[in-house]
Amino acid sequence: MTHQPIPPLRRRILLAASLLPLLASTSVMAAEPWPARPIKWVVPYLAGTGPDTTARIVAEAVSKELGQPVVIENKGGAGGNLGARQAAKAAPDGYTWVYAGSPMAASMRMYKQPGYDVLKDFRHVIGLTSSDTVVIVNAQSDIRTLADLLARLRAQPGKLDYASGGVGTPSHLGVEMMLSVSQAQATHVPYKGASEIVNAVLGQQVAFGAPITAVAYSNIVAGKLRALAVTGPARNPKLPSVPTLAEAGLPGVELTSWGGVSVPTGTPDAIVSRVRAAFEAALRQPSVVTALEEQGGMVNPQDGETFTRAFGKEIGFTEAMMKRIKLEPM
Repeated sequence: MTHQPIPPLRRRILLAASLLPLLASTSVMAAEPWPARPIKWVVPYLAGTGPDTTARIVAEAVSKELGQPVVIENKGGAGGNLGARQAAKAAPDGYTWVYAGSPMAASMRMYKQPGYDVLKDFRHVIGLTSSDTVVIVNAQSDIRTLADLLARLRAQPGKLDYASGGVGTPSHLGVEMMLSVSQAQATHVPYKGASEIVNAVLGQQVAFGAPITAVAYSNIVAGKLRALAVTGPARNPKLPSVPTLAEAGLPGVELTSWGGVSVPTGTPDAIVSRVRAAFEAALRQPSVVTALEEQGGMVNPQDGETFTRAFGKEIGFTEAMMKRIKLEPM
């Protein structure tokens, strides 16, 4: 059998074809390492809220760990749903994170069409902090204790207003739970975040509110707000003289708010691991821990699995609360 020589042009084509797999492999290996550009961290609440403050404290340390800027983008509205929806639809490439936590899980149940599913649309990377909420009145108010407040609410049912950070937020559900147990009534005025609760009470636009302690703390210490009770299972170390709801006469009523970092479903395992490691390193820094605790928060790192389970529990709690206070999704 004789072999015909391969023409030079065909030889070059065959050689190029044989090199394609190698070139493709080389291209993958040469793909840009992550992270190669700034990372956007969506905080679905207004600037000055607890999640925003937490994110800004931690972001700088995480940025140094990853070698790229971590840029906070506040996207408040609809109880956090607007920002959550935006993050859920982002490319799962590690360049979009979202501050996710108990308010997001609750809010998802408070709206008929939230636009996302907190368990299906996100990978929950790490839990960061938790905070109780604190029942506050203006320091000039003649209401000095929780007993005073409840007595006033019972004497004037529905006449006093309270501010919340939005429908379904801890500041809403916590007060409604307190009112239900104490058989008192007040009128709900939803605002856009815990910082607006503080401003409303400072401006005497409402009689009281229950923002997360981290947001109200500085004004309590400054003597502009009076703290009546905290909603956690124990007294807050930053406010040791403020009783718990149980100590103030409402046993069985507890509420804490918590949050951390999540990414869109589909984000590669390697990137998720890098993100988690960067936050773990940040939370080991004494300066970061001190800054978070000075805001009234409690550093409470949770691995991805524990953090994910917490969302399921919060959804169940919200559903039970909605039935208890006869609240229908909007």
